[in-house]
Order: sequence, then C-alpha cells, then structure tokens
Amino acid sequence: MISNQVLQNTIEGIRDISHLELAIMDADGREVVSTAAVFSEAAAAIPDFADSPADSQSAGPFQFFKVFDEKQLEYIIVVYGNSDNTLLIGRMAAFQVKGLLGAFKEHYDKDSFMKNLLLDNLLLIDIYERAKKLHIQANAQRVVILIELPHGVNRDKDPISAVQEFIGTPSEDFVTAVDEDIVVIVKAVSSPNRLPEIEKTAELLMKHLEEADITNTRIAYGTVVGELKEISHSYKEAKMALDVGRIFFEDKNIIAYNQLGIGRLIYQLPIPLCKLFIKEIFKDRRPDEFDEETLTTIYKFFENNLNVSETSRQLFIHRNTLVYRLDKLLKSTGLDLRVFEDAITFKIALMVVKYMKYMEQSDK
Repeated sequence: MISNQVLQNTIEGIRDISHLELAIMDADGREVVSTAAVFSEAAAAIPDFADSPADSQSAGPFQFFKVFDEKQLEYIIVVYGNSDNTLLIGRMAAFQVKGLLGAFKEHYDKDSFMKNLLLDNLLLIDIYERAKKLHIQANAQRVVILIELPHGVNRDKDPISAVQEFIGTPSEDFVTAVDEDIVVIVKAVSSPNRLPEIEKTAELLMKHLEEADITNTRIAYGTVVGELKEISHSYKEAKMALDVGRIFFEDKNIIAYNQLGIGRLIYQLPIPLCKLFIKEIFKDRRPDEFDEETLTTIYKFFENNLNVSETSRQLFIHRNTLVYRLDKLLKSTGLDLRVFEDAITFKIALMVVKYMKYMEQSDK
C-alpha cells in the first residue's frame, strides 16, 4: 500500500498548483491525509457517496471523487472550495492517486515474486505465469549478488535505498532483502565476457556503499543463470560464497562462488567426518597445534608452491635449515611436504581444522 507520506506529498503538490485544499479519505470517512483542517464536515457524507454508483459528487463546499483499485473502492478524494477548475482538479487528483496505486502495487508484487523466487518457494508453472503478468523476461542472463551488512549496526542511510541508487531506475535489475543483514541484487548480465563485468560491478558497488557511509560490508555472487527458475541456484551459491569466504578468505571483501575452490567442498562436510579425518592422519594432535615457527614455515612453503629455494629466501633462513624443518615435520606426522600428495593432504587438513574451529565458534 502507498505510504501516507507519498499521498501527503502528492496532494500538497496539487494544492500548490491549483490553490485548492484537498484531502484523501477512506470509504468510511476517515481522513488519511489532508492539506488543511477543513474536512471534518465532509466525513459524514462519504459513506453514502461510497455506496452510490456515482464517480463524483458535490456536497456544500466539497467535491468528492472515487479512486478504484481493480474495481475495489480504495480512496475518496475530497476537494474543498468552489472554482471553475474544481471538477478538473479533482479528476486529475483521482487519476494521479490511481496511477500511484498501480505503480506501488506492481513494485511490491515484483518484490514479493522475487523473494519467493530466491527462496525457491514457487512452483515452475507459477514462476512463468507470474513473470508474464509482471512483465519480467523469463529467459535472460542474470546473476545474484549479495551484500552482507555488519550485524547490529545503526545506519543513517537505508542500505536498500543506497543500493537502488547505485542500480538506478528504470533498470532490469531487482533489489530486495530476505533478512535485515543481507541486501540482494538480481542483476541482468549483458556482456559475453561476464565475470569481469560482474567483478567490476561489485567493486563499484563497494565504493558506492563506502561513499554512502555504509562500511565493513562483504559482497558475494553466484554463477550466471539463463532462466528465472535457476535464480534460486545463483542465490544459494552466493550465500555459500559468503559463508565459505568468511572461513577461508577473511582478507577478501568480494568473493565469487567460482573462486571458492576446495573450500566449498570442505564446507559441506559433516563435523564428525572432519574429526575422523584429522584423527586418522595426525592421531591425537591437530595440525594447527604446531609451534608458530613450524606453522609459518608450512604456510610460506605452500605460498611458494613447494619451492624450497624461494621459501628459504623469503624466510631469511638457509636452505638446509628449511630442509631440517621439513624433515622434522615428516618424522612427527609421516607427511613429507616436498611430496605433492602429502602436501595436498596437509593443506586440506589445515583447511578442515579451520572449518571445524569456525563451526565450533558459531555454535556458541
């Protein structure tokens, strides 16, 4: 339904042009908004006018006009004062309010449709029937982009409004929210070279939000889909990108589903299986429990793609010292990080432990 503020602004604009006072009332004669305190006497005549077949009617200094929404009487426009233009102004006001009803109804119908589409709450036949009714193209390249906002932060500016400003109107893109901390963009993708286009959009969006004083946000996006029925898949992928990014990519504030790598597989493992995997490899010791020197060596060795010379150079240690540390690790774990298969096992184990820690903290 149209907000009272929008209705108030509308009739004040008409008043300023016509120099006639106006009010909008409901079918029972209750005042919704008005431009002056002169309409109390008009209320008594409205119920009879509402029940009559007439579209307009005069009573004393008042002229009444009906506003329908799909044959349902929604409002009564009341114009105060006798003027040669009273009838014209009243009809124009009724036409304006009826147009607002249609526009707002279409907006909220689209918003509801898009939310249900994202959450996979619609049957296939309903998706295409409602899309046709709402003039939404069924077959188009789209991607879901999520903006995660800091939880519990008071914001001077509405994030949805800020994102809508960035998108602009009119637009083929949709902006909505499924909870208070995540804003959703269903974005149309036009470029054949899609991933750079989406990444660039995410970067510009982040900059726009920072300029609007909406900071510490994280952005994630799924893969591009070609049909409305697949939008929920892109949404789920973007959600997973936010979660997995929080665990394995803390230093990135923009993350794509197709950048998650093995992290998205680990994220879907049950915790008991993770614990069993760690115990089978490391017995009673977890890989994150090594001393800081050993862990630094391991991470730097992985960063340099198992290159002994480059790792020792960046750690400012002799090559033999690095070899000694790797041999020591081999004795304690049975894994030789210079062997690709053992290195992969150790790398996955570190990620699994990180995932387990995150899940343990989330449950508290």
